[in-house]
Amino acid sequence: MKIRFTLFAGWLAALVACQTPKQETPSAPATKDYSSLVTLFKEWRSFEKPPLREGAPDYTKETFEKRLPEFKKLQARLAAIDTAKWPIEHKVDWHIVWAEMNGFDFNHRILQPWVRDPAFYKTIYMERSDVPAHEGPAHHAILDLWTYSFPLDETGKTKMLSELKAIKPMHEQAQINLTGNAKELWIAGIRDIKSQAEELATILEKPGVKELPEVVAAVNEAIASTNAFASWLEQQAAGKTGPSGIGKENYTWYLQNVHLVPMTWEDEVLLLKRELARAWTALKLEEHRNRKLPQLKPADTPEAFKALTDRAAKSLINFLDKDEIVTVKEYFEPALREHLGSFVPAEKRNFFIITLHNDPRPLYSHFYHWFELARMDREPHKSEIRKGPLLYNIFDSRNEGTATAVEEMFMQAGLYDDDPRVKEIVYIMIAQRAARGLGSLYAHANELTMEEAGKIHADYTPRGWMKTEKKLLLFEQHLYMRQPGYGSSYITGKYLLERAMADFAKMKESKNEEFRAKDFFDQLNAIDCIPTSLAHWQMTGNNDALKVH
Repeated sequence: MKIRFTLFAGWLAALVACQTPKQETPSAPATKDYSSLVTLFKEWRSFEKPPLREGAPDYTKETFEKRLPEFKKLQARLAAIDTAKWPIEHKVDWHIVWAEMNGFDFNHRILQPWVRDPAFYKTIYMERSDVPAHEGPAHHAILDLWTYSFPLDETGKTKMLSELKAIKPMHEQAQINLTGNAKELWIAGIRDIKSQAEELATILEKPGVKELPEVVAAVNEAIASTNAFASWLEQQAAGKTGPSGIGKENYTWYLQNVHLVPMTWEDEVLLLKRELARAWTALKLEEHRNRKLPQLKPADTPEAFKALTDRAAKSLINFLDKDEIVTVKEYFEPALREHLGSFVPAEKRNFFIITLHNDPRPLYSHFYHWFELARMDREPHKSEIRKGPLLYNIFDSRNEGTATAVEEMFMQAGLYDDDPRVKEIVYIMIAQRAARGLGSLYAHANELTMEEAGKIHADYTPRGWMKTEKKLLLFEQHLYMRQPGYGSSYITGKYLLERAMADFAKMKESKNEEFRAKDFFDQLNAIDCIPTSLAHWQMTGNNDALKVH
């Protein structure tokens, strides 16, 4: 098939690809030292944080335009770095910085969450995400409640007050910035803002908070501001009539130049359709194969659930270790056990809770996420560029794709040899990811509404397991509209990881060396949470994974 676009085509092509139309980028002196990239990266990350306006990050149009020339200079300096004689791992770091700058450019030109997406102005987050940063666009002054210990010490109190006091000016600025006409994003975003008032109220119930009048006052002011902002959003909603998707062309550019996924919108549609059909077919054949075996019996009491989850955690960790799938670090099991879940009555279970109560191991395999976050916390990468979360959810193909891929990979390696019925859950989960991603693709092409995309998601998930709880359905389709490429990243990232493993195995075979799953996953982990196409390149020396064929 003819090559349409190549990500790794030298600094000139990279520069041209990430330009804002009809604007020129200034030239910069050439440099060859890797240290110059690290210096530039630090300056870039400092620049990426907007200045403050009345105590809140400034996303106004005037400020963006004023700062744009400085951004262009940063791009030019990156383009001027000669990486020709660098080792691959340093070239990979260059591409990470390039992708992040492209993300800033795309947000400024196209996505504009501060203009189109009311949920962008949500400040409080109750729990840690299972990926390196929060899913979807988030502003630069969020309050991560999960990072605080209560009662608050003086440092925690000062930090919380600063974050709470930024909420009101943020809402006031939002009413200036939110001039977009994305109807579905607007309406769905109101729900996120309303929920913030309830979440803020939980702070008042934390130990010791009621004895801190400054904190109580700041919380109450933030709640009042949030409620007023939600009312303003509702008043404006009737005038919003436009599409929320970014369109196929923009979607493809974003995939290739920001998330470094070497595919087009059309490629992803084809892949997700294929995976949806494959998952359904494999499920039905697995059901046929298992027809004489007893059905899985869901845990029906808290005691049964506790025993089931404990057994499942032990089974997974033991399998990874004894079957030499990956080097099991001392923090793996504690990281998993923090997220075993709680018993939920049958009538209240949503998709993932249903799987959890039948056999948790497929979902716990997906919790590879928590191993990765524990590694980032305890063993940060030596590269300044990789040691923290990448911006703009650029990690999605790597983190969500790996977590999805290992569900099936671990199954194929023998995790469920003790109970073949569990394999059925794996195929149901693949079908669910393919269906929801497919719906999100059509929504971004503005060929379906979010509600219609959700119908694909629900109708094509086997056994009706996505029809049990609409809140999860709404949350997921809203997230995928807010963050292009995220809904499909589970399946496309899975494919990219399979492609990397195949190339790695082929490389081993060409050298008459044994392929060992442990070697592959250990190298993947050591490379850290960067786009899978870059990890593929570093593991194999083959940069074809960066090319669209």
